[in-house]
Amino acid sequence: MFNFISTIFSSKNTREINKLKPIVAKINELERSLQSKKDDELQAMTKEWQSWLHRFLPLELPRKKMIDEADPGQIAAWAKTIQQRFDALRPDFPSLPKHVEATPAGLDAAKISFAAISPQFPKMRDKYLDKILPSAFAVVKNAARRLCGHSTNVCDQEMVWDMVHFDTQLMGGIALHRGYIAEMATGEGKTLVSTLPVYLNALTGQGVHMVTVNDYLARRDSQWMGFLYNFLGLTVGCIENQMPDAERKSQYLCDITYGTNSEFGFDYLRDNGIATSLDEQVQRGHYFALIDEIDSILIDEARTPLIISGPATSGDETQFAAVKPTVEQLYKKQTLLCNELVAEAQRLYESGDEKAAGRILFKVKLGQPRNRMFMRLMENPDLLLLVEKTENRFHRGASKKPLIDLKEELFFVVDRKRREAELMERGRQFLAPGDPAAFILPDINKKLAESPYPGETRQQQKVRVQQELAEAGASLHATNQMLKAYCLFEKDVDYVIRDEEVVIVDEHTGREMPGRRWSDGLHQAVTAKEGLKLEKDNLTYATITIQNYFRMYSKLAGMTGTAETEAAEFHDIYKLDVLPIPTHKPCCRVDLNALIFKTRYDKYVASIARIREIHAKGQPILVGTASVDASETLSRMMNRLHIPHVVLNAKNHMSEAEIVALAGQKGAVTISTNMAGRGTDIKLGEGVAELGGLFVLGTEHYESRRIDRQLRGRAARQGDPGVTQFFISLEDDLLRNFGDVRESSRMIEDSLDEPDSRRIPTSATVENAQRQIEQRNYSWRKHVLDFDDVMNTQREVLYSFRNEVLKTEHPEDIFFDLLRDMIPRQVAENIKNAEGDTDIDSLLGWMGATYSISLPQETSELEEKTQEEIADIIIGELTKSFHEQEQVLSPEYMDYSLRSLMLQMIDNNWQEHLSSMEELRDGVNLRAQGQKNPLTEYKTDAYVLFEQLMTDIRTGIIINALKATPALPSNWEDFLSLLEGSQEAGEEKPEQEAAEVSV
Repeated sequence: MFNFISTIFSSKNTREINKLKPIVAKINELERSLQSKKDDELQAMTKEWQSWLHRFLPLELPRKKMIDEADPGQIAAWAKTIQQRFDALRPDFPSLPKHVEATPAGLDAAKISFAAISPQFPKMRDKYLDKILPSAFAVVKNAARRLCGHSTNVCDQEMVWDMVHFDTQLMGGIALHRGYIAEMATGEGKTLVSTLPVYLNALTGQGVHMVTVNDYLARRDSQWMGFLYNFLGLTVGCIENQMPDAERKSQYLCDITYGTNSEFGFDYLRDNGIATSLDEQVQRGHYFALIDEIDSILIDEARTPLIISGPATSGDETQFAAVKPTVEQLYKKQTLLCNELVAEAQRLYESGDEKAAGRILFKVKLGQPRNRMFMRLMENPDLLLLVEKTENRFHRGASKKPLIDLKEELFFVVDRKRREAELMERGRQFLAPGDPAAFILPDINKKLAESPYPGETRQQQKVRVQQELAEAGASLHATNQMLKAYCLFEKDVDYVIRDEEVVIVDEHTGREMPGRRWSDGLHQAVTAKEGLKLEKDNLTYATITIQNYFRMYSKLAGMTGTAETEAAEFHDIYKLDVLPIPTHKPCCRVDLNALIFKTRYDKYVASIARIREIHAKGQPILVGTASVDASETLSRMMNRLHIPHVVLNAKNHMSEAEIVALAGQKGAVTISTNMAGRGTDIKLGEGVAELGGLFVLGTEHYESRRIDRQLRGRAARQGDPGVTQFFISLEDDLLRNFGDVRESSRMIEDSLDEPDSRRIPTSATVENAQRQIEQRNYSWRKHVLDFDDVMNTQREVLYSFRNEVLKTEHPEDIFFDLLRDMIPRQVAENIKNAEGDTDIDSLLGWMGATYSISLPQETSELEEKTQEEIADIIIGELTKSFHEQEQVLSPEYMDYSLRSLMLQMIDNNWQEHLSSMEELRDGVNLRAQGQKNPLTEYKTDAYVLFEQLMTDIRTGIIINALKATPALPSNWEDFLSLLEGSQEAGEEKPEQEAAEVSV
């Protein structure tokens, strides 16, 4: 069945590739005809296409207020600009006005005419791009040919251009333009492929975003490929970390902008959640994004929401330091307990009591699965099988009481698959002896039902109870997170220490992720565990997931060497299909069967022996490891045997490009975590091909098949020879946590029968384990996305409102719209008394307290009016009050003040809303115990919270706008001078970039 499905998809891919071949032939024919043209003739083609496409760009006109105040000469200049645009568009839109009047009314009419035809632009633009694609691609290829032999400066190094597009690269370029994910093998020149669709779409003038995995590649490619783009007349920019806003904005105004996914995402959040004026917004839209290593960005990093945050004003970071000593003692206590249990189990097993031994060993697995003595015993296949049988017996039973009783014999229980650590009663007693309620949060309703303190109002009692519960919850939360830090997070595996700070190591790429933090206090717990300085937790200002950010682009495409295994997720989440592109030359790589060993130590010894053997004949070796700790272990073993080598891991990733570039030289031995090779080819040195090419030795199968393929793909680029082989052990996390124990035991038994030629583990065992993990990871990512989709709808509404405040020419119009929307609702809510009867006095009291106004009508007159009429009267009085402020304050200041006030109300309430949504998301999963769908419950409650948010924002704007009577300088000019001075001084911004990792 699998072969049948594979055949169908293979046939589909073949058909798609065959459709591209005639286009490739046309491109090559056109390129040959261009070889006789001069440089300026070739460059003129870019300008010709731009002139046609730039007609569809937005009209850049000032606000109406500026137009009304402009002199006739300036108005005439704007009218001329519009007239030129209309003349260019008239062949396609003959109904456009033939003459634009040089008056404010004429400009307004022109704006309306342009807006009426704008919806047709995208379809016309796309049709034209498809039409000129062969010619545009031919121009890019011909330009690459012309540049051969010329040098350019790339990251302070002189590089000679020596690339011309192959036919398979042209195919990849067409696929990318059409919105595919182009899967191209390592070494096939994906960086050059990107120049084709990027150039074509950059002709539109809307800005193409070229997304890379790190700042170095963004800077390198913007300069390297920029050499080609600049020759053709396009502008190229690069977004880098800590770049000033003004420079950042200028980079976005280029035809092509390089940067990392996090930089693009953070700029979007700053533009829509932080910027206080249009000048502070740097991005100009989301037209076309081309993503390099798309699987790394849209799959591996998709569980990490992008978050802009700053120090929280509340929160006690000392909680973690306070609970650390007792949790550390608890962890040591369980270690000693498990050591004793392992010794007892070994004695029982040797005496023939297998059932009792199995129960004890399973208990150790629950309490400390990485206990060294336990892992040593699990090298015995019989004991490994015994633990599995015992585990199955406990889980298959109709009653869960035996399993619960077994867990209660421990201090805590660890589940590495789910990354959870749960305190048992024995552990709670150890942490808080004699206090059974220490780990139980009291019922808030019960606490509120208790009599308040003397003289305490109901509201004061509510605030006090909430504070008490928050303090109790903080201590409990800190204890749980500290336990996770000790049980689940290992130094030099999950994180490294850099400059007295905990730096997360990406589990997929092995790279450090500076500036990123585990969420929910976990980062502080790990920091406290390592005895480092603690800082306050962060308050979220703005957040978005990778998925929802990139789904904003009108056009999206990407390229990678490994995408087919995640094709279903790409299609489901991003509506992107994968198209494998043939290699330029046939692949000559030999993938040897994997070898399996009982222990990590045996595996490492065998790996070193193989490395010595290969190194002795001069063949270069790339050794892939899954963690920093493993790479350093192998390095120490090699040092003892005097094998010269280079280590590339998260501790020295800054040297990545240099190390990887030399990994193909004769006699080179390179140890790397799975981050090695990103963006840099391993080219074979002289005489290496005759030795068999690069030998890639993997010391562990990774959790994802893609990572395995990425490591293998480092060998045999562009038809070079190469060999790959994996060495694995039963102690590897993949097989231990997700493998089939029976199959693993059989493999070990077979290897014992033939110790000199260890049997090959069936590929199904490893692949099934990898599929389990991939499915689990996809479920996690989908879970994050499902919940963020709810937030995304809210985010779009709020950001739209916020941008309306920034862009509106008359902020008072928004204020009056809010009045007309909110006052009728508030009248309806406050005109009734406690018994539900109409009570004008109650309404008047509310008005005086809320808006500090009184109505000219008598109470008896108001009683005769409808609610709608009363609302109109109140709106009239509030409008009058607002206009009276305008008479006291200058219109310019009212405009500035009202706009600032609206932004402040939006931002402050949105930050509080984000905190409420985080609390809701954390707590809603508990409702599953009540047979309720957490996502459905989240959607329902989130809607209620959002309705309240918008009500609070609108009400806050109205109340504060009418009450605001700021002290002003003696004249407006002084105020402007003061304002300009504060802006030039560069006032400190409150935001701090961070991306929190959901765990």
